[in-house]
Amino acid sequence: MATAPNDADAEVDEFLAQRGHETGSPGWEESYNKKQCPDCGGLHASDATTCTVCGWTPRSA
Repeated sequence: MATAPNDADAEVDEFLAQRGHETGSPGWEESYNKKQCPDCGGLHASDATTCTVCGWTPRSA
């Protein structure tokens, strides 16, 4: 029986959380009135949904 991707993600998150790792969905950081990518630090307009520098997107919760 195959495990659905969301179930596998939940199991990995639980495994990591039990060992003290943060498993929350990372979101945009903010710098002044702009969104800032947490991966590369690229700055974007407040309506951005994807980093145009590195391609990062927030993980769905």
